[in-house]
Amino acid sequence: MRRNGISATVLQSSGGAELRRGAGDIDGLAATEQALDATGAPVLHLRCGYFMSNLLMSADEIAGGTLSTPWPLDHPLPWVAPGDVAAVAAVWLLGPVWSGRLVQAVHGPADLTFDDAAAVLTGVLGHPVRAVHLPRAGFRSMLAGLGMTAPEIDAVAGMAEGLSAPGYLPEQRRDAVSTTPTTLRAWAAEHLTPGPA
Repeated sequence: MRRNGISATVLQSSGGAELRRGAGDIDGLAATEQALDATGAPVLHLRCGYFMSNLLMSADEIAGGTLSTPWPLDHPLPWVAPGDVAAVAAVWLLGPVWSGRLVQAVHGPADLTFDDAAAVLTGVLGHPVRAVHLPRAGFRSMLAGLGMTAPEIDAVAGMAEGLSAPGYLPEQRRDAVSTTPTTLRAWAAEHLTPGPA
């Protein structure tokens, strides 16, 4: 940024980056936030919620009627469509250059538990979908079975473990600015249902 005279930067960060440590992979985003802040150039950190597109990794399982997750099934998360994150970033990058360090949450239209998400998917797909909790040890064992190293397991499992810990609340709470329009129902209808034959 210094060498090339970049006038402003938008970082796609995540809720939980404000913790700086203890949130698995998100700790890397926290370190990136700090590195960008240290340049002194204008920077905006977009603290995004849980990406709806994460469901694509479970598409076959969802088609079979279950949605497995290491998150507690009753833990609400701000579910956001990646396209909405891109739209927020574009508004900032195409608008007037700002000064200093800014943080903006991108929380999607609603906070949903995995039980809520399974109910939405049931309605969209036309067959029952049930959320299934993967306990900490079982999830970590499953990741090890996929060939992940201990640090890789900590990175993946640590996100749910850190952000569902008692007492954690996002630094940026939901408001009119952080709320974006694409619902999980609309996203799932576009991305998880069969297209025209």
